[in-house]
Amino acid sequence: MMNYKYLFLLMLPFFMVSCITTKDVRYMQPNESLVINEEGLIPYNIPVYRITRNDILNLNIVTTPKGDAAQFYSSLNTSGTNAAHGGAVSGGGAGASFNQGSSRSGGGNSVFYFNGLKVDSNGDIHVFGIGYIKAEGRTIEDISQEIQAKVNENFQEGKSEVRLNTDGITYYILGDIETTGLTGEKVAHKNTLNITEALAMNGGLNRTIDKKNIVIHRKLPEGIKVAKIDLTREDIMNSPYYYVQNGDEIYLNTRSKSLNGLGKDPIQTLTTGVSVITTALSIYLLLKNL
Repeated sequence: MMNYKYLFLLMLPFFMVSCITTKDVRYMQPNESLVINEEGLIPYNIPVYRITRNDILNLNIVTTPKGDAAQFYSSLNTSGTNAAHGGAVSGGGAGASFNQGSSRSGGGNSVFYFNGLKVDSNGDIHVFGIGYIKAEGRTIEDISQEIQAKVNENFQEGKSEVRLNTDGITYYILGDIETTGLTGEKVAHKNTLNITEALAMNGGLNRTIDKKNIVIHRKLPEGIKVAKIDLTREDIMNSPYYYVQNGDEIYLNTRSKSLNGLGKDPIQTLTTGVSVITTALSIYLLLKNL
C-alpha cells in the first residue's frame, strides 16, 4: 500500500503543474497598471495607419451629374462601363463616379488588385490624369486632401469629392492545428478594430492558446515591428497593439502544457494522469515479478 501512496505523492506535483488556472484563460483581468483619465475612462490609443510600399488603395472621384470626371481621369465615359483603365462609371441622379477596386476571392481581392492604385517601389501612386503622388508614410486623409486639391484645379470647388480607402482592415491570424477555424486572412470593413473584436468575430480562442503570449507583426513604412501582448491583463487596452491595423499578422502560440497533451481541461489532465500511473504500476509489477 505504501508503494501506491508513494506513487500518488510522486504524481501530485505533476497534477499541480499541469492544471490550467482561471488566471490563464480569463480575458482582461483587473490590473493596477491600467491607465484611466480623470473621468474614469480608458483613453483611446489608436495609431494612425500610414501607407507602406505595396499597399493597394481604392479611389473614387465623385462629381455632380454634369461633372463627368471620368472624361478627365480616364478613358471611361459616363454612359459606359468596363473600359481601358478598369473600374466603372455610373451616371444619373446622384452624380458620376469613377471607381477603382472592390470584391474578394481567395487570398486577397483580385478586382482590387488589378484595378486599385498600387504603391510602387518608390512609395508613389499614379492617378491617371493627375500623375504621381507620394503615398508611403502618409495617412489616407493626407493623400486624399492632395488629390482633392488637384481635382479642384479642373472642377469647380465643391462639385467633386475624392474618396480614398484601403480595402478595409486586412489582417492575418495564424495558430496551431486546433485553431483552423480561426486561422487565415481576415477583412473587416470598419474604421477601427481592436484585437478582442477581431478574435470575437472569428469565434474566440480555445484553451490551448497561450493568451499571455500573443505575438503581433505590424508593418510600418520603416519596416516590420514585432510586439507581444497579454490578453489576460486589462491594461492591454492602453497599448497601441490593442487596435488592429491593416496588414497586421497575429500569431497564436500554443501552451507548452497543451503540447504535452495536458491542461486542455481537467478531465483530460485526470485521464492522462491516470494513464501515466497505470503504466508506471504495470511496469513496476512486471519488473517485480521478473
